[in-house]
Amino acid sequence: MNLEQLAIQVIGLAKTVGEFIREEASRFDAANIEYKGLNDMVSYVDKGAEERIVAGLSQFLPSAGFVTEEQTINKVGEEFNWIVDPLDGTTNFIHGIPAFSVSIALQQNDEVVVGVVYEINRDECFYAWKEGGAFLNGKKISVTKNETFSSSLLATGFPYYNFEKLEKYINVFRELTQVSHGIRRIGSAAVDMAYVACGRFDGFFEYNLNSYDIAAGVILVREAGGQVTNFSGTEEVFESRELIAGNPFIAPELHRVISKYFND
Repeated sequence: MNLEQLAIQVIGLAKTVGEFIREEASRFDAANIEYKGLNDMVSYVDKGAEERIVAGLSQFLPSAGFVTEEQTINKVGEEFNWIVDPLDGTTNFIHGIPAFSVSIALQQNDEVVVGVVYEINRDECFYAWKEGGAFLNGKKISVTKNETFSSSLLATGFPYYNFEKLEKYINVFRELTQVSHGIRRIGSAAVDMAYVACGRFDGFFEYNLNSYDIAAGVILVREAGGQVTNFSGTEEVFESRELIAGNPFIAPELHRVISKYFND
């Protein structure tokens, strides 16, 4: 399988679907919001985008199954599965905040081998394939070389329906915000990880994540020279639903701080 060629095909699809989302954003009516759970919103745009992605990916690799946020298809592949978030940052989209993305990854057995994150509003496409490096709009990217929090900008996501670990999270936030250039919360984990991969953020952490939120970002960061672990320091990020991503200096430092509060 030519992973580079497959990535190029996925890029084209992500941009086409991104154009659909961009057009809908200009006329979206909040009356079309549905709720899957507490503060967990979805719209016809999410579903329409996912249907378009599934149709396109099915042509690229007919034997592959799917893990999708909106569950518009029920198909499990024996070796390959696409992991899809058609609109990562739905809350931003609904409120007219221009920070949302399309995230598509291909998993072979237990390993992500292709990842594409298309940030729609900035027309920025981040992509990577196994052992091929990571790229932004055709230019190779890498994580930062910052070695200390004092020169680092970090990113995170706030819990919006599972608040059991909120106090621990606030303790982590309190410590990190006092020793770094600051902590940003964009509202799209896929974009956060893409920004780590290209050096805009030095590190990112969040819990209560789903595989479709982070799958593409995982390979982006790793192929850009960064590290991705869970809060315990192992690589089982999908199972644990926790994630630390960063350059080789900051990721271990994030783990050191987070483990004080989350692994006691």
